[in-house]
Amino acid sequence: MKIAVEGCMHGDLDNVYAAMQHLERVENIKIDLLICCGDFQAVRYESDLTSVNVLPKYRKMNSFWKYYCGEEIAPYPTIFIGGNHEASNYLWELYYGGWAAPNIYFLGYAGVVKFGDIRIGGLSGIFNPRHYNLGHYERPPYNESDIRSIYHVREYDVLKLMQIKQPIDIFISHDWPLGITDFGDSDDLIRKKPFFRREIEERSLGSRAAAQLLNKLKPPYWFSAHLHCKFPAVIQHGEDGLVTKFLALDKCLPRRQFLQILDIGSDPGPHELLFDEEWLAITHQFHSVFPLTRKPWPAIAPIQDQDLHQHIKDKLKAIGSKPFDFVRTPPSSGLQRNPQTESFLQFLELPYLLDATRETDAGPQGAEDESPMEDDPENGLVTDDVDEMEELRVAVE
Repeated sequence: MKIAVEGCMHGDLDNVYAAMQHLERVENIKIDLLICCGDFQAVRYESDLTSVNVLPKYRKMNSFWKYYCGEEIAPYPTIFIGGNHEASNYLWELYYGGWAAPNIYFLGYAGVVKFGDIRIGGLSGIFNPRHYNLGHYERPPYNESDIRSIYHVREYDVLKLMQIKQPIDIFISHDWPLGITDFGDSDDLIRKKPFFRREIEERSLGSRAAAQLLNKLKPPYWFSAHLHCKFPAVIQHGEDGLVTKFLALDKCLPRRQFLQILDIGSDPGPHELLFDEEWLAITHQFHSVFPLTRKPWPAIAPIQDQDLHQHIKDKLKAIGSKPFDFVRTPPSSGLQRNPQTESFLQFLELPYLLDATRETDAGPQGAEDESPMEDDPENGLVTDDVDEMEELRVAVE
Protein backbone atom coordinates (compact mmCIF):
# COMPACT_ATOMS: atom_id res chain seq x y z
CA MET A 1 0.00 0.00 0.00
CA LYS A 2 1.28 3.46 -0.92
CA ILE A 3 0.32 6.19 1.52
CA ALA A 4 0.99 9.88 0.96
CA VAL A 5 1.64 11.87 4.14
CA GLU A 6 1.22 15.65 4.10
CA GLY A 7 2.19 18.27 6.69
CA CYS A 8 -0.05 21.30 7.24
CA MET A 9 -2.87 21.51 4.69
CA HIS A 10 -4.11 25.06 5.46
CA GLY A 11 -7.14 24.41 3.27
CA ASP A 12 -5.11 23.92 0.10
CA LEU A 13 -6.63 20.62 -0.98
CA ASP A 14 -6.49 21.39 -4.69
CA ASN A 15 -2.71 21.80 -4.80
CA VAL A 16 -1.99 18.83 -2.52
CA TYR A 17 -4.12 16.51 -4.64
CA ALA A 18 -2.53 17.93 -7.81
CA ALA A 19 0.95 17.25 -6.38
CA MET A 20 -0.05 13.65 -5.65
CA GLN A 21 -1.38 13.16 -9.17
CA HIS A 22 1.85 14.60 -10.57
CA LEU A 23 3.88 12.14 -8.46
CA GLU A 24 1.77 9.25 -9.71
CA ARG A 25 2.50 10.20 -13.33
CA VAL A 26 6.23 10.83 -12.81
CA GLU A 27 6.90 7.81 -10.60
CA ASN A 28 4.38 5.52 -12.32
CA ILE A 29 2.75 4.60 -9.01
CA LYS A 30 -0.77 4.46 -7.57
CA ILE A 31 -1.34 6.20 -4.23
CA ASP A 32 -3.97 4.53 -2.05
CA LEU A 33 -4.43 7.02 0.78
CA LEU A 34 -3.58 10.55 1.93
CA ILE A 35 -2.89 11.33 5.61
CA CYS A 36 -2.75 14.97 6.74
CA CYS A 37 -1.09 15.98 10.01
CA GLY A 38 -3.30 18.92 10.94
CA ASP A 39 -4.19 22.54 10.19
CA PHE A 40 -6.52 21.00 7.64
CA GLN A 41 -8.96 23.93 7.83
CA ALA A 42 -12.24 22.25 6.94
CA VAL A 43 -14.02 25.56 6.34
CA ARG A 44 -17.45 24.90 4.83
CA TYR A 45 -19.07 28.33 5.02
CA GLU A 46 -17.92 31.90 5.62
CA SER A 47 -19.46 31.68 9.10
CA ASP A 48 -16.92 28.93 9.95
CA LEU A 49 -14.09 31.45 9.58
CA THR A 50 -15.08 33.05 12.90
CA SER A 51 -14.04 29.79 14.61
CA VAL A 52 -10.57 29.66 13.01
CA ASN A 53 -7.85 31.16 15.20
CA VAL A 54 -5.78 33.00 12.61
CA LEU A 55 -5.01 36.63 11.94
CA PRO A 56 -7.68 38.34 9.80
CA LYS A 57 -5.36 38.41 6.77
CA TYR A 58 -5.23 34.58 6.84
CA ARG A 59 -9.02 34.08 7.03
CA LYS A 60 -9.78 32.67 3.60
CA MET A 61 -12.24 30.10 2.31
CA ASN A 62 -9.52 28.20 0.39
CA SER A 63 -10.73 25.01 -1.32
CA PHE A 64 -12.28 22.61 1.23
CA TRP A 65 -15.77 24.03 0.71
CA LYS A 66 -15.83 22.68 -2.87
CA TYR A 67 -15.32 19.13 -1.57
CA TYR A 68 -17.87 19.65 1.19
CA CYS A 69 -20.65 20.80 -1.13
CA GLY A 70 -19.90 18.17 -3.79
CA GLU A 71 -18.51 20.48 -6.46
CA GLU A 72 -15.30 18.42 -6.24
CA ILE A 73 -14.72 14.87 -4.95
CA ALA A 74 -11.49 13.98 -3.19
CA PRO A 75 -9.54 11.80 -5.65
CA TYR A 76 -7.93 9.86 -2.78
CA PRO A 77 -9.32 8.63 0.53
CA THR A 78 -8.10 11.25 2.97
CA ILE A 79 -7.63 11.01 6.75
CA PHE A 80 -6.74 14.06 8.84
CA ILE A 81 -6.32 15.24 12.40
CA GLY A 82 -6.87 18.73 13.75
CA GLY A 83 -4.14 21.27 14.40
CA ASN A 84 -4.30 24.73 15.92
CA HIS A 85 -5.79 26.53 12.90
CA GLU A 86 -9.08 24.75 12.28
CA ALA A 87 -12.78 25.40 11.80
CA SER A 88 -13.15 24.34 15.42
CA ASN A 89 -16.94 24.60 15.42
CA TYR A 90 -17.15 21.92 12.72
CA LEU A 91 -14.56 19.62 14.26
CA TRP A 92 -16.43 19.78 17.59
CA GLU A 93 -19.51 18.43 15.76
CA LEU A 94 -17.31 15.46 14.78
CA TYR A 95 -15.48 15.09 18.10
CA TYR A 96 -15.48 11.27 17.85
CA GLY A 97 -14.46 11.36 14.19
CA GLY A 98 -16.46 11.19 10.98
CA TRP A 99 -16.63 12.17 7.33
CA ALA A 100 -15.87 15.88 7.06
CA ALA A 101 -16.71 15.61 3.34
CA PRO A 102 -17.17 12.67 0.95
CA ASN A 103 -13.97 10.58 1.01
CA ILE A 104 -12.38 12.92 3.63
CA TYR A 105 -12.35 11.54 7.18
CA PHE A 106 -11.60 13.43 10.40
CA LEU A 107 -9.97 11.11 12.93
CA GLY A 108 -11.52 12.99 15.86
CA TYR A 109 -9.91 14.76 18.79
CA ALA A 110 -8.30 11.36 19.35
CA GLY A 111 -8.97 8.26 17.35
CA VAL A 112 -7.98 5.01 15.69
CA VAL A 113 -9.30 3.59 12.41
CA LYS A 114 -8.33 0.83 10.01
CA PHE A 115 -7.59 1.37 6.35
CA GLY A 116 -7.50 -2.12 4.95
CA ASP A 117 -5.41 -3.95 7.52
CA ILE A 118 -3.33 -0.85 8.40
CA ARG A 119 -4.14 0.62 11.81
CA ILE A 120 -3.88 4.41 12.01
CA GLY A 121 -4.12 6.44 15.22
CA GLY A 122 -3.93 10.15 15.86
CA LEU A 123 -4.19 13.01 18.34
CA SER A 124 -5.56 16.40 17.29
CA GLY A 125 -4.48 19.80 18.59
CA ILE A 126 -1.34 21.12 20.26
CA PHE A 127 -0.05 20.84 23.81
CA ASN A 128 -0.46 23.64 26.33
CA PRO A 129 0.09 22.77 30.02
CA ARG A 130 -2.40 25.38 31.20
CA HIS A 131 -5.37 23.54 29.70
CA TYR A 132 -4.09 19.96 29.60
CA ASN A 133 -5.78 18.81 32.81
CA LEU A 134 -9.07 20.63 32.21
CA GLY A 135 -12.20 19.37 30.54
CA HIS A 136 -13.53 20.27 27.10
CA TYR A 137 -15.39 23.34 28.36
CA GLU A 138 -15.47 25.44 25.17
CA ARG A 139 -18.71 25.69 23.18
CA PRO A 140 -19.42 27.56 19.94
CA PRO A 141 -19.79 30.42 19.33
CA TYR A 142 -16.31 30.86 20.79
CA ASN A 143 -15.15 33.99 22.59
CA GLU A 144 -11.62 35.37 22.18
CA SER A 145 -10.35 33.07 24.93
CA ASP A 146 -12.10 29.86 23.87
CA ILE A 147 -11.03 30.15 20.24
CA ARG A 148 -7.42 29.86 21.47
CA SER A 149 -7.94 27.00 23.91
CA ILE A 150 -10.39 24.76 22.02
CA TYR A 151 -7.52 23.12 20.12
CA HIS A 152 -5.34 22.50 23.18
CA VAL A 153 -4.85 18.78 23.88
CA ARG A 154 -6.65 17.44 26.95
CA GLU A 155 -5.38 14.66 29.19
CA TYR A 156 -8.70 12.85 28.81
CA ASP A 157 -8.06 12.18 25.12
CA VAL A 158 -4.45 11.18 25.74
CA LEU A 159 -5.41 8.74 28.48
CA LYS A 160 -7.86 7.09 26.09
CA LEU A 161 -5.04 6.54 23.59
CA MET A 162 -2.82 5.22 26.38
CA GLN A 163 -5.27 2.31 26.83
CA ILE A 164 -4.44 0.89 23.38
CA LYS A 165 -2.90 -2.57 23.59
CA GLN A 166 -3.02 -3.79 19.99
CA PRO A 167 -0.20 -2.57 17.70
CA ILE A 168 -0.58 0.73 15.84
CA ASP A 169 1.05 0.93 12.40
CA ILE A 170 0.98 4.71 11.91
CA PHE A 171 0.41 7.50 14.41
CA ILE A 172 -0.04 11.19 13.61
CA SER A 173 0.10 14.28 15.81
CA HIS A 174 0.14 17.93 14.86
CA ASP A 175 2.96 19.05 17.13
CA TRP A 176 6.16 17.06 17.60
CA PRO A 177 6.78 14.76 20.56
CA LEU A 178 8.89 16.49 23.20
CA GLY A 179 12.56 15.52 22.90
CA ILE A 180 12.28 14.19 19.34
CA THR A 181 15.16 16.44 18.24
CA ASP A 182 17.50 14.22 20.30
CA PHE A 183 17.04 11.50 17.68
CA GLY A 184 17.66 13.54 14.53
CA ASP A 185 20.00 16.21 13.19
CA SER A 186 19.12 19.07 15.52
CA ASP A 187 22.08 21.16 14.31
CA ASP A 188 20.68 21.14 10.78
CA LEU A 189 17.24 22.03 12.16
CA ILE A 190 18.69 25.04 14.00
CA ARG A 191 20.45 26.16 10.82
CA LYS A 192 17.10 26.16 9.04
CA LYS A 193 15.06 27.50 11.96
CA PRO A 194 17.47 29.38 14.27
CA PHE A 195 14.67 30.60 16.54
CA PHE A 196 14.17 26.96 17.67
CA ARG A 197 17.58 26.94 19.39
CA ARG A 198 16.33 28.08 22.78
CA GLU A 199 13.45 25.59 22.89
CA ILE A 200 15.76 22.74 21.86
CA GLU A 201 18.39 23.64 24.44
CA GLU A 202 15.78 24.04 27.18
CA ARG A 203 14.03 20.83 26.06
CA SER A 204 10.71 22.62 25.66
CA LEU A 205 10.22 22.09 21.91
CA GLY A 206 7.32 19.74 21.40
CA SER A 207 4.45 18.06 23.20
CA ARG A 208 4.83 16.20 26.48
CA ALA A 209 1.60 14.32 25.75
CA ALA A 210 2.84 13.18 22.32
CA ALA A 211 6.13 12.00 23.87
CA GLN A 212 4.18 9.97 26.41
CA LEU A 213 2.18 8.32 23.64
CA LEU A 214 5.29 7.67 21.56
CA ASN A 215 6.92 5.82 24.45
CA LYS A 216 3.77 3.80 25.12
CA LEU A 217 2.56 2.93 21.60
CA LYS A 218 5.95 2.59 19.86
CA PRO A 219 4.47 2.63 16.33
CA PRO A 220 6.72 1.88 13.34
CA TYR A 221 5.83 5.29 11.85
CA TRP A 222 5.00 8.64 13.45
CA PHE A 223 4.26 11.78 11.43
CA SER A 224 3.82 15.40 12.54
CA ALA A 225 3.64 18.92 11.12
CA HIS A 226 3.11 22.30 12.87
CA LEU A 227 6.67 23.70 12.70
CA HIS A 228 6.69 24.08 8.91
CA CYS A 229 9.87 22.19 8.12
CA LYS A 230 10.96 18.68 7.29
CA PHE A 231 12.71 16.80 10.11
CA PRO A 232 13.42 13.03 10.20
CA ALA A 233 14.40 11.06 13.30
CA VAL A 234 14.74 7.42 14.31
CA ILE A 235 13.83 6.33 17.84
CA GLN A 236 14.85 2.97 19.27
CA HIS A 237 12.75 2.05 22.29
CA GLY A 238 15.22 0.43 24.64
CA GLU A 239 18.19 -1.72 23.78
CA ASP A 240 17.24 -3.98 20.86
CA GLY A 241 13.67 -2.68 21.16
CA LEU A 242 11.12 -1.55 18.62
CA VAL A 243 12.04 1.28 16.25
CA THR A 244 9.89 4.28 15.32
CA LYS A 245 10.64 6.26 12.18
CA PHE A 246 9.55 9.86 12.79
CA LEU A 247 9.04 12.45 10.08
CA ALA A 248 7.78 16.02 10.33
CA LEU A 249 6.67 17.72 7.13
CA ASP A 250 6.18 21.29 5.91
CA LYS A 251 3.04 23.02 4.62
CA CYS A 252 1.95 23.02 0.99
CA LEU A 253 3.96 25.75 -0.72
CA PRO A 254 6.24 25.76 -3.78
CA ARG A 255 9.73 24.35 -3.10
CA ARG A 256 8.72 23.16 0.37
CA GLN A 257 8.97 19.55 1.54
CA PHE A 258 5.33 18.92 2.42
CA LEU A 259 4.68 15.46 0.97
CA GLN A 260 6.17 12.01 1.57
CA ILE A 261 5.19 8.66 0.05
CA LEU A 262 5.24 5.67 2.39
CA ASP A 263 5.23 2.13 1.01
CA ILE A 264 3.87 -0.19 3.69
CA GLY A 265 3.04 -3.87 3.50
CA SER A 266 -0.67 -4.68 3.51
CA ASP A 267 -3.30 -6.98 2.14
CA PRO A 268 -3.91 -6.66 -1.63
CA GLY A 269 -7.13 -4.68 -1.20
CA PRO A 270 -9.45 -3.15 -2.18
CA HIS A 271 -8.88 -0.99 0.87
CA GLU A 272 -11.68 0.63 2.83
CA LEU A 273 -11.78 2.83 5.91
CA LEU A 274 -13.28 0.91 8.83
CA PHE A 275 -14.05 1.38 12.51
CA ASP A 276 -11.52 -0.06 14.94
CA GLU A 277 -13.08 -2.40 17.49
CA GLU A 278 -10.60 -1.75 20.28
CA TRP A 279 -10.98 2.03 19.91
CA LEU A 280 -14.77 1.79 20.01
CA ALA A 281 -14.53 -0.16 23.25
CA ILE A 282 -12.20 2.45 24.75
CA THR A 283 -14.51 5.25 23.64
CA HIS A 284 -17.47 3.50 25.27
CA GLN A 285 -15.50 2.85 28.45
CA PHE A 286 -14.46 6.50 28.87
CA HIS A 287 -17.77 8.12 27.93
CA SER A 288 -19.05 8.02 31.52
CA VAL A 289 -16.17 10.26 32.66
CA PHE A 290 -16.15 12.65 29.68
CA PRO A 291 -15.05 15.99 31.25
CA LEU A 292 -17.04 18.92 29.86
CA THR A 293 -16.24 21.74 32.29
CA ARG A 294 -13.23 23.91 33.06
CA LYS A 295 -12.59 22.07 36.30
CA PRO A 296 -9.46 19.89 36.45
CA TRP A 297 -10.12 16.30 35.43
CA PRO A 298 -8.98 13.65 37.96
CA ALA A 299 -7.41 11.47 35.20
CA ILE A 300 -8.87 8.19 36.42
CA ALA A 301 -9.35 5.44 33.85
CA PRO A 302 -12.70 3.62 34.24
CA ILE A 303 -12.73 -0.06 35.11
CA GLN A 304 -12.56 -2.12 31.95
CA ASP A 305 -15.54 -4.22 30.94
CA GLN A 306 -14.15 -7.50 29.65
CA ASP A 307 -17.35 -8.28 27.73
CA LEU A 308 -17.57 -4.87 26.03
CA HIS A 309 -15.10 -5.59 23.23
CA GLN A 310 -16.98 -8.72 22.17
CA HIS A 311 -20.32 -6.89 22.39
CA ILE A 312 -19.06 -4.19 20.02
CA LYS A 313 -17.54 -6.79 17.71
CA ASP A 314 -20.91 -8.54 17.49
CA LYS A 315 -22.72 -5.26 16.75
CA LEU A 316 -20.25 -4.42 13.98
CA LYS A 317 -20.88 -7.81 12.40
CA ALA A 318 -24.55 -6.93 12.30
CA ILE A 319 -24.26 -3.48 10.66
CA GLY A 320 -20.80 -3.56 9.08
CA SER A 321 -17.63 -1.74 10.12
CA LYS A 322 -17.85 1.27 7.80
CA PRO A 323 -18.29 4.70 9.42
CA PHE A 324 -21.73 6.25 9.11
CA ASP A 325 -22.56 8.15 5.94
CA PHE A 326 -21.55 11.76 5.43
CA VAL A 327 -24.34 14.31 5.98
CA ARG A 328 -24.06 18.03 5.26
CA THR A 329 -25.12 20.39 8.03
CA PRO A 330 -26.25 24.01 7.52
CA PRO A 331 -24.27 27.10 8.53
CA SER A 332 -24.40 27.79 12.25
CA SER A 333 -22.63 30.13 14.64
CA GLY A 334 -23.56 28.04 17.66
CA LEU A 335 -23.93 24.45 18.81
CA GLN A 336 -25.18 22.02 16.20
CA ARG A 337 -25.66 18.27 16.29
CA ASN A 338 -24.10 16.32 13.44
CA PRO A 339 -26.15 13.32 12.28
CA GLN A 340 -23.01 11.19 11.99
CA THR A 341 -22.16 11.80 15.64
CA GLU A 342 -25.73 11.05 16.68
CA SER A 343 -25.65 7.77 14.74
CA PHE A 344 -22.27 6.87 16.23
CA LEU A 345 -23.46 7.41 19.80
CA GLN A 346 -26.72 5.58 19.16
CA PHE A 347 -24.73 2.62 17.84
CA LEU A 348 -22.64 2.59 21.04
CA GLU A 349 -25.81 3.13 23.12
CA LEU A 350 -24.37 6.30 24.65
CA PRO A 351 -25.97 9.69 25.40
CA TYR A 352 -25.10 12.80 23.38
CA LEU A 353 -23.05 15.16 25.57
CA LEU A 354 -21.34 17.59 23.19
CA ASP A 355 -23.94 20.30 23.69
CA ALA A 356 -24.01 19.98 27.47
CA THR A 357 -24.24 23.41 29.08
CA ARG A 358 -20.88 24.61 30.35
CA GLU A 359 -20.53 25.56 33.99
CA THR A 360 -20.95 29.17 35.07
CA ASP A 361 -18.20 29.27 37.68
CA ALA A 362 -14.68 30.31 36.80
CA GLY A 363 -13.21 26.95 37.71
CA PRO A 364 -9.78 26.67 39.35
CA GLN A 365 -8.00 29.80 40.46
CA GLY A 366 -6.21 31.46 37.56
CA ALA A 367 -8.29 29.76 34.88
CA GLU A 368 -9.65 33.12 33.70
CA ASP A 369 -6.16 34.16 32.62
CA GLU A 370 -6.35 32.86 29.07
CA SER A 371 -3.56 34.83 27.40
CA PRO A 372 -1.94 32.09 25.29
CA MET A 373 1.59 31.24 26.38
CA GLU A 374 2.53 30.07 22.93
CA ASP A 375 1.85 33.47 21.34
CA ASP A 376 4.65 35.40 23.08
CA PRO A 377 7.73 35.62 20.83
CA GLU A 378 9.88 36.59 23.80
CA ASN A 379 9.13 33.73 26.18
CA GLY A 380 10.82 30.98 24.20
CA LEU A 381 7.67 29.00 23.47
CA VAL A 382 6.54 28.07 19.99
CA THR A 383 3.74 30.26 18.68
CA ASP A 384 0.51 28.91 17.21
CA ASP A 385 1.81 29.47 13.70
CA VAL A 386 5.47 29.33 12.77
CA ASP A 387 5.15 31.87 9.98
CA GLU A 388 3.56 34.33 12.40
CA MET A 389 6.39 33.67 14.86
CA GLU A 390 8.96 34.52 12.20
CA GLU A 391 7.13 37.76 11.46
CA LEU A 392 7.00 38.63 15.16
CA ARG A 393 10.69 37.92 15.71
CA VAL A 394 11.68 40.10 12.76
CA ALA A 395 9.60 42.91 14.27
CA VAL A 396 11.21 42.41 17.70
CA GLU A 397 14.71 42.37 16.31
